[in-house]
Amino acid sequence: MTDQPRPDAFGGEPGQPATPPATETSAPEWEETRPYSPASEPRPEWPPSSAANEASANRTGWDHSASWTSEPARPATSTVTATRRQSPFGQVMLAALLGAILASGGTFLALDASGALNRATTPVGTVPSSSTTVGARQPVTLDESSAIIDVAAKVSPAVVRITAEGTNTNGLGDTIPQTGVGSGVIYDANGWILTNRHVVTNDSAQIAAKLTVELKDGRQFDGRVYGVDTLTDLAIVKIEATGLPAAAIGDSSALKVGQLVVAIGSPLGTYSNSVTSGIVSAKGRTITVDGPPAQQLTNLIQTDAAINPGNSGGPLLDAAGNVIGINTAIAANSNGIGFAIPINIARPIMQQALAGQKLARPYIGIRYEAIDLQLATTDKLPVNQGAIVRGGQASGGGSNAAVVPDRAAQECV
Repeated sequence: MTDQPRPDAFGGEPGQPATPPATETSAPEWEETRPYSPASEPRPEWPPSSAANEASANRTGWDHSASWTSEPARPATSTVTATRRQSPFGQVMLAALLGAILASGGTFLALDASGALNRATTPVGTVPSSSTTVGARQPVTLDESSAIIDVAAKVSPAVVRITAEGTNTNGLGDTIPQTGVGSGVIYDANGWILTNRHVVTNDSAQIAAKLTVELKDGRQFDGRVYGVDTLTDLAIVKIEATGLPAAAIGDSSALKVGQLVVAIGSPLGTYSNSVTSGIVSAKGRTITVDGPPAQQLTNLIQTDAAINPGNSGGPLLDAAGNVIGINTAIAANSNGIGFAIPINIARPIMQQALAGQKLARPYIGIRYEAIDLQLATTDKLPVNQGAIVRGGQASGGGSNAAVVPDRAAQECV
């Protein structure tokens, strides 16, 4: 036995180089060769030796005809004569460089021998699949959360709260006022709303005397029931407004079990535009909802998205924000078992309303039960698929005939 959610049915910077710039003019740490200049006798005129010529040629910028006198210190790139004292800094740097070369060569040989240089590399900015990063968001969770956020932002303006006011008669014949709150979804910008039949009717299946439709932005409109579909618990409500936000209509035949779905509605008639999420738990479910009148609903979508009284008539959406169902019932004494009417079942009456036609469905007037393997085995049927036409037990304790009186099927009996 299942329950419809029926309060809606009336209830530091880097280091600088250690050496001075190339334009530095300070003298290096060595002594310049003293000039040769005898004191007691004049210098004889002799041609410079080959060794002297070679030394003179090695001194960059020096003139071969000039006397050997001290000149200002040259940059570090100048050639230094044998009499200059070598800086200990250069020796240290040379030793360090040689050591680094030898050490790196040994490291390369060790890595190459271990095979480490042949391992596949991981691109910069990625995390290997075998590693675990503390606090990292999982991509699947992030994508799912983003989808729900996007759906809520896009579709919530098209979800409305419907308040129905009317009267009902109790068991003593007294007339009592009734008020119920449910949900609905705008599917056309000119004020066309899809909801449940039990949202706009009272416990006696009478259409409410007054409907108030409230949008997310706070605007309220008087609504009228354009028509009801007694076979599927659907109804069309019209308000006089244009330019309204409308939800996109999807294709429920493409649904897969395990697919992400989002429900939006007004649970308990109080928490308007509440968003819940879950998955498609099953398809093709058949349930019997409490009345009066009791009603059998077939081919429903089962979901674990939280659906409560007040969610009735609200949309069930896929991850792209398309309406794929209308929430209609919850299983009694359950937690997380809700049902929605596939949008493909609602599509014909939605189109009829837009065309100004009376809501109607082809109806043969028979009661049948779908055949599955269990039924075929239990009843020893010769087939294990199809349908068997037969009556059933009525809610009042009697039985329902297999062929409904005054319907098309009766003429064929």
